Amino acid sequence: MTKLFEYAPAPESRSVVDIAPSYGLFIDGEFTEAADGRVFKSVAPATEEVLSEVARAGEADVDRAVAAARRAFGPWSALPGAERGKYLFRIARIIQERSRELAVLETLDNGKPIRETRDADLPLVAAHFFYYAGWADKLGYAGFGADPKPLGVAGQVIPWNFPLLMLAWKIAPALACGNTVVLKPAETTPLSALFFADICRQAGLPAGVVNILPGYGDAGAALVAHPDVDKVAFTGSTAVGKEIARAVAGTDKRLTLELGGKGANIVFDDAPVDQAVEGIVGGIFFNQGQVCCAGSRLLVQESVADEVLESLKRRLGTLRLGDPLDKNTDIGAVNSPEQLARITELAEAGEAEGAERWTAPCELPTSGYWFAPTLFTGVTQAHRVAREEIFGPVLSVLTFRTPAEAVAKANNTPYGLSAGVWTEKGSRILAVADRLRAGVVWANTFNKFDPASPFGGYKESGFGREGGRHGLEAYLR
Repeated sequence: MTKLFEYAPAPESRSVVDIAPSYGLFIDGEFTEAADGRVFKSVAPATEEVLSEVARAGEADVDRAVAAARRAFGPWSALPGAERGKYLFRIARIIQERSRELAVLETLDNGKPIRETRDADLPLVAAHFFYYAGWADKLGYAGFGADPKPLGVAGQVIPWNFPLLMLAWKIAPALACGNTVVLKPAETTPLSALFFADICRQAGLPAGVVNILPGYGDAGAALVAHPDVDKVAFTGSTAVGKEIARAVAGTDKRLTLELGGKGANIVFDDAPVDQAVEGIVGGIFFNQGQVCCAGSRLLVQESVADEVLESLKRRLGTLRLGDPLDKNTDIGAVNSPEQLARITELAEAGEAEGAERWTAPCELPTSGYWFAPTLFTGVTQAHRVAREEIFGPVLSVLTFRTPAEAVAKANNTPYGLSAGVWTEKGSRILAVADRLRAGVVWANTFNKFDPASPFGGYKESGFGREGGRHGLEAYLR
């Protein structure tokens, strides 16, 4: 198909964000060097450019941060809820004021398109702080007792796929309930959390209420195991989640885990095909497929499989891969060389096991970490691409004949985080959704989030809920 018009580049300016050459840890309201002086570099996945040098937290730094959070807990938890809410409202407003700066920063550090950070991530980040600011003086009406109490110090470990949004999911309810926080961002995306530390100072948040410790897995492990941490919240891989569950077992620490997924997107024969295709594309290629709840398994009814696949391939041919700061870009860079290697290995396994691979026609940049949108047909339940979480822009396509078969195939996974149902029949949506073992089921849409709606998984996708009234429970005694 000949393109009538080419898209002119529309890059967002980098000048709106001022990245310092180096950053320290944020402990007790101040930026400070790591106790042992270690540092690491944060790299832009799209260009492999070093963005900044960041202090690397160790066990001694975790001790300092937890002690600061413990000191701050008494005065912070003693504040009336309405006063804590004022700080959260202030943080939310500053996030809105600095949203363009934060969107550019997140795109540089993570590799995702500016269209996503600007239009999805940042509005949701502010919305979570606004939402939980409203709960801060209403905890007695949340259904957890007339006078629920905060737990104490929350140790929170977040992933690299939605760095600022996962921070908001964790910190906003914790502070609203009167807890203090020590948060460890992922080592590949520490910068937006450090900018958030500056927002906390700008908002006048008391010292020690929020502490940010960039670092590697050893810092996360030390935080999880720290005897003075009352609550652990983790979002990330199922393998690390299992390690954390073992570390916390036998202690009185509260734990919530939001882990991996292998979400099924089920398309019935009466679904509006064009709308469903947009939902399929958004479900697996949003954020390069680096989403825990990605719709990475497409289950399409046999009678419409050819039509849906033809339309899907046509749509994938229009996706634009390239500079994440270009407002026209649909597919950005993969976050790290390690993640790219895993995606590549699993895609090669799909071919080796006999599935048929189709890759969207696009030119990959010469520098950075890139993987073209890919789908596999002829997939069976036994294929690795149908069983394992790829965490990349790779879609496995399976077919079914009856609703019962669709449900059986959707549930045939150790995961249970998300699912989608596409059909014009409301009764079928309700009947199928009721039988799917998934924490969230979207109907005729996918990847729609709201701070008032709880999110979480079953089985190896973890336990506990974030968002909504349910998100308060994990932070109250």
